[in-house]
Parts: sequence; C-alpha cells; structure tokens
Amino acid sequence: MDYILRPWKLSDAESIVPLANNKKIAGNLRDTFPYPYTLDDAHIFITKSLQLNKRKQLNQAIVVDESPVGSISLLSQDDVSCRSGELGFWLGEPYWGKGIMVSAIKQICDKGFKDFDMLRIYARPFEKNHAARKTLENAGFELEGIFKKSIFKNGEILDSCMYAKTV
Repeated sequence: MDYILRPWKLSDAESIVPLANNKKIAGNLRDTFPYPYTLDDAHIFITKSLQLNKRKQLNQAIVVDESPVGSISLLSQDDVSCRSGELGFWLGEPYWGKGIMVSAIKQICDKGFKDFDMLRIYARPFEKNHAARKTLENAGFELEGIFKKSIFKNGEILDSCMYAKTV
C-alpha cells in the first residue's frame, strides 16, 4: 500500500481521532497517548508536533490517500547519547499488516542516520506487543535485551524490550 511521510497539519486532527481512539493502540503505548482519544487530544498532539525543535525531533504523519493514518517519530537524545535517537510509532488498525510501518521505519531511520548524524536508533516496545516487535525486526532492528518489570500500564507490570539499529 502506498503512503507518504509528511509534517502534521492542524487540519489532520479530525481524521486521526477515529483511528487513534483504539484501546489496542493505546494499550501498547506510553500513557501520554490517551484512551479514549478525543479531538482535543489530536489538537494538542499536532500543535506540539508543529512546535518541535526540528533539530531534536522529527514527528511525521503517515499518510495514505491524502489522509493521515498514523504517526512516526524520531527523538534525538542528549549528552553522551547525542548520536542516538528513540523511535516511536503507531498506525490505525485498518492499515495493520500491509507493510506500511516497516517501510516507514526504514525511511525515517535513513533520515535519522543521514540528516541527524545518528549512529544508533532504538525502540522499546512492550514485551507482549509481538506485532511491534516483528515490525521492528522486519525493519532491520535487533533485540538487544529485555527489561524485566520495567513498565506499569493499566494496572499491570510488564517487561519491555530494547531493539536497536545501527549504522
């Protein structure tokens, strides 16, 4: 399925609410991604994305047929980790399993390595999120380890994984 990555627009807010308002998505992300996901949440997210320091963070809409269907971000780290970036992503459920996210991850990582001078990009999916883990592996990431009891989400203690891709 064809897609593009592009900066967010305020006009995207109404389009993403029905996709982002999904317990299956929110259940696998940090608590900063709310459920239920409202129009106000979309406006706040997009406004923050537009105000980002473009040298520190790249946050892109994943767009199919001119409509945003998900998000992917790359956050430059600080201090001694300044050549590393953290990857985050989500995709609306109707678009799962179509290869969009694997391709989007490869694309944003290429940009991180080239334009941000990164040497390492990592992601920390929850251990039980097998779909995200497989997506990362298919995009060339390697599992480096599992952090035991590192996540507290929805009243549950979970393990998380460290995946990374380096140049």
